[in-house]
Amino acid sequence: MAKHYAMIVQVAKCIGCQACTVACKFQNNVPEGQYRTKTPSLGIKGMYPKVKMTFEKEACQMCQDAPCVAVCPTKASHYNADNLVLVDSDKCVGCKYCMTACPYDARFISKETGAADKCTFCYETRVSKGQKPACVSTCVGGALSFGDINDPASDAAKLLVKFKSSVQVRKPELGTKPSVYYIYEGVK
Repeated sequence: MAKHYAMIVQVAKCIGCQACTVACKFQNNVPEGQYRTKTPSLGIKGMYPKVKMTFEKEACQMCQDAPCVAVCPTKASHYNADNLVLVDSDKCVGCKYCMTACPYDARFISKETGAADKCTFCYETRVSKGQKPACVSTCVGGALSFGDINDPASDAAKLLVKFKSSVQVRKPELGTKPSVYYIYEGVK
């Protein structure tokens, strides 16, 4: 069976420390002022002294039906052998069609290369070598998990089963079939 890599975000465990953002920037040499991933606050809830902030990781959703791939005139945005959406910076002409097509605002034009850039799940530098993405490896709160959801023994597959009733994807109505799943169990 083909692999289906996915990231699981347990929203209640995220403390907003930005370790994932920093790890990503260093692992992937992301230019200053640009980000492949970020973790903004969803706002403050409650009243003093019982105040809570919730954070939610934002990055490429690794869609199985990715609009960015469909619109790319040079095929720089493509699916690799493991069905992840990647960008070949040598083929990219910086037309920004993919940025316009992405409903998750997950792409940017790199200041250094002039090509589209985005989260790759650290495929080239880590996942293809049997390691987890940098953001997952450095997550202080244990909010991020990663794995092949077609492998029932993977952490990611186990979490999807365990929290089946509280798993969501961003903008499901668009039919892009994201591979980043959000678990809202424990979020009030």
